[in-house]
Amino acid sequence: MMAYLAQRVLQSLGVLWAVTVITFALLYLLPADPARLVAGRSATPEVVERVRHELGLDRPILQRYLGYLGGVLQGDLGRSYLQKIQVSELLASRLVPTLELTLAGVLFELLLGIPAGILAALRRGGWLDQGIMLLSFAGVAAPQFALGLLLLYVLAYKLALFPLGGYGGWEHLVLPALALGLAGGGWYARIMRSSMLEVLSQDYVRTARAKGLAGPVVVYKHALRNALLPIVAMIGTDLGTFMGGVVVVESVFGWPGIGQLTWQAIQTVDIPVILGAVTFTALFIVLANLLADLVYPLLDPRVQYR
Repeated sequence: MMAYLAQRVLQSLGVLWAVTVITFALLYLLPADPARLVAGRSATPEVVERVRHELGLDRPILQRYLGYLGGVLQGDLGRSYLQKIQVSELLASRLVPTLELTLAGVLFELLLGIPAGILAALRRGGWLDQGIMLLSFAGVAAPQFALGLLLLYVLAYKLALFPLGGYGGWEHLVLPALALGLAGGGWYARIMRSSMLEVLSQDYVRTARAKGLAGPVVVYKHALRNALLPIVAMIGTDLGTFMGGVVVVESVFGWPGIGQLTWQAIQTVDIPVILGAVTFTALFIVLANLLADLVYPLLDPRVQYR
């Protein structure tokens, strides 16, 4: 296990390095001029050049990247061009709302997707199976902003069951988490159905049924544990992605998370904040997938660390 863990950590570091290289290069190849945006539209060319020098934008791109990479290795993600504070402080101030939305969104995905997938598999070919698959396809295909606006209109504006947005108590969390859950729950339902059908066709399940075990016992004691294996990998990916911020959902609901911070930084070409958010997102995705890979053998002893 230790050899496997060391190998995966090295691979993860390679992925993170590649993400920083690609993101840095793309951002600094943009036609937008951050120095002009910081200085203001009415600034003279001399002022713009002075701002560019202060921000270090007049240095060669390789020198700037090495400086950024050295800072990252020391835990320094740089300073925001516009807000003049450390990017790490900005991300830390948005961490709790993002964590709350992440956990609630994944919970809704599991509560909606797993039972729906199991029911569809047990009623394969029937009207219930077809209905669940149709709804799951609609959830996957629908844009998140459309789901968010629909939820706001029906549940918040028309029925006044929840606030129209913002950040506060649990009632503010329900709609953005449900918007994530409806989209992700469709994927979970489809994957769960396929996995459950595959497991139910295995010899050990047929043997359990031949012994006279009740249907629920066969499904939930013998089949469900192995059928959940693909779900574990999806949870890891979703945890990492959501922790990096869900830009569309956070923007629609006015949720003060990392996704909203990233969107604001993109609009103002605040490169250090964009770089910091992307690096933060990549780190969580890598860690979540690594954790999922380590949990796999605990759920299924047939899977080995290698």
